[in-house]
Amino acid sequence: MTTLIPQLNSDLGEFADRVRKSLVQVTAGHHGSGSGVVFNSDGLVVTNAHVVSGKGRRRSTGDRLQVTLPDGVVVTAELLAKDEDSDVAVLKIEGADGDLSELYPIEVGDSRSLRAGQWVMAIGHPWGVSGAAAAGIVIGAGPDLPEAPGEGRDWVAVDLALRPGYSGGPLVDHQGRLIGISTMMAGLEVGMAVPAHVIQEFVAKVLAGGAGEGDAALA
Repeated sequence: MTTLIPQLNSDLGEFADRVRKSLVQVTAGHHGSGSGVVFNSDGLVVTNAHVVSGKGRRRSTGDRLQVTLPDGVVVTAELLAKDEDSDVAVLKIEGADGDLSELYPIEVGDSRSLRAGQWVMAIGHPWGVSGAAAAGIVIGAGPDLPEAPGEGRDWVAVDLALRPGYSGGPLVDHQGRLIGISTMMAGLEVGMAVPAHVIQEFVAKVLAGGAGEGDAALA
């Protein structure tokens, strides 16, 4: 027991550091900012649609935004697609095939097998604090959650206070694998995230050329 807690702290700290390598900050001009996560080595970044829109500004596919990488380098990214209903957006970092700093795509976990009580961690940039972390447990997952915004879409509910700036950032499991994108608070105590499988399917649709502005996310 005397070595269990120090070892656990060490393990959690190490995988949080690993996840931070995939964490970026997305800035929508002077209208606000949020988090995002590097999804593949080609420079795709996933975040929330409301993050790229900022405060009250409507953005269209093809618009450019600023993305700050974990090493502090600021790059430009193109908005490839977004879905307001599921609150997902896909960006492409310009120059990702050139002399850009090395990207670290996040490992994706199995969000379909999530169960209530499982441990999760959210990492993001709340209130401008870089790489902050918050941990909790899964309350539930699926389309029938009472806190879920809208009907018929899969969500992950967690007992985390997802403060402004966590939006668009990774929600990971105990192995640091992506199981959702932090999205919003539903009441005072319930955080909501878009499940990783919804994001994977939307990204696949984008890469196949079948998604653009306003397309419905798959659930």
